[in-house]
Amino acid sequence: MHTTRFAIGRGVASITFGVVAFFAVPAAPRAQSPVVAAPKAAAPKKTVRKPTWAAPVGEAQLGEALSSILDRSVRSGSWGVLVVSLSRGDTLFGYNPDSALLPASTMKVFTSAMALDYLGPDHQFQTQVFREGDVDSAGAITGDLVLRGAGDPSLGVPSGADPMHELAKRVAAAGITRVDGAIVGDGTAFDGRHIPDGWLDRFLGAKYAARVSALSYNENIVRVVVRVVNGRAQVSFAPAVSGLPVSVAVSVKADSRSGAIAVRQDSATGAFRVSGWIGGLSPARGYMLMIENPEMFAAAAFRSALIAEGVKVTGPVRSRQVAPGAARVAELPSRTLSDLITQMNGESNNHFAELLFRNVAASTGTVGSADSGNALLHTFLSSRVGTAVGNLNFADGSGLSTLDRVTPRSLVSVLDYSSKAPWASVFQNSLPVAGQTETLRARMRNAPAQGRLRAKTGSTGDVRSLGGYVTTASGEELVFAFIYNGGELDRAKATIDAMGSTLASFAR
Repeated sequence: MHTTRFAIGRGVASITFGVVAFFAVPAAPRAQSPVVAAPKAAAPKKTVRKPTWAAPVGEAQLGEALSSILDRSVRSGSWGVLVVSLSRGDTLFGYNPDSALLPASTMKVFTSAMALDYLGPDHQFQTQVFREGDVDSAGAITGDLVLRGAGDPSLGVPSGADPMHELAKRVAAAGITRVDGAIVGDGTAFDGRHIPDGWLDRFLGAKYAARVSALSYNENIVRVVVRVVNGRAQVSFAPAVSGLPVSVAVSVKADSRSGAIAVRQDSATGAFRVSGWIGGLSPARGYMLMIENPEMFAAAAFRSALIAEGVKVTGPVRSRQVAPGAARVAELPSRTLSDLITQMNGESNNHFAELLFRNVAASTGTVGSADSGNALLHTFLSSRVGTAVGNLNFADGSGLSTLDRVTPRSLVSVLDYSSKAPWASVFQNSLPVAGQTETLRARMRNAPAQGRLRAKTGSTGDVRSLGGYVTTASGEELVFAFIYNGGELDRAKATIDAMGSTLASFAR
């Protein structure tokens, strides 16, 4: 079991792998006449000055300024820094540039560049529907209807019409009125590993660690709502699903306004179990659940959409690969890759990164997997980017894995390559802008870097990183990588921001 605990008011919420549970914790007993020893005099706290940016003139002053900022930064952990001029091609500063470090979400720079280079910014992923069986004159299929995923990370993400209902409309428009069989989810364009190596157990109840599948819907998250209707507990799902077993064992305490609900999903069958109690006076209670079987979940959402569009379905939902020779009934393209990457880098969306990482590998004729993505990214870096790959490792596409390793030099090399590629503007426009947009909106505000630094952030419990581009005071374009691994995260973040504004203030 994987459990994450966090405080909510006076209680504690426990989010467990496949489980969301809320329960109250009794107040701690009051101490009885404690005997208190005389306190020792506290050692005076050392005042640590927050790093500030400088305005260096010339290469020597820039090196001195960045070295000084790093010297005054953290007392523990590891730094890797590299700054190169795109305008002139020379290296302006380096500090452990070849150290292999955890990248956090600056890993998405590698995923973005590889996807844009191999697929192109206009690429779209086609989610398809196949029928296994003949259609009679009344529009009835004797056989299963299969929903085959192509790794569209935005399937079901709010952005207009719901894609399941759009696919259902296209199925109905093709003349199908009845399915005398199952609705099948096919995620076999990727391997069957839903959790990448190096994702810690404590991550798995969080939205940023959604399970990975070529058939993913609504980022593999469902909201389970429990409310009291006519004295009985009623359970609903958003988005709506149909055909999955749902077991409800929720009692109602008539005069209470509280509740304690647990929601589980069986990772093999996709069945939901909702248990606990809810007060008869309680408002509706919603619980976010990470889906353990994405293929079954997507098939169940598709089944619900078909029924809503007037297509009768008699069978349950299942997951497997579509049969050879099945007839295609409908398909739905994703948004363009450029749009997907803009969303991924802007909000640092791990789910998008994981699917794109595997999609690129799948496009070369292999099954999409983290292993094949790792191998292809090594090839991309060595043969197209032209950087050393000996100490690099890419266990996932998002940077969440504790097994990922990049160097500041490799990050700068990819950023340099991306600035000259045909898709350079798409990539650069996907990056947050200091003091203005997305994950950099609140950083480097009212500082020289505001509006002039564009970069991908990285942040985990062990990492602060930033990699991107900055325009100096004299109009020179620089590319940089700042990576810190350690425990002094706030201090490291302030150091990174000070170095960013120092680069923006630089002139020569």
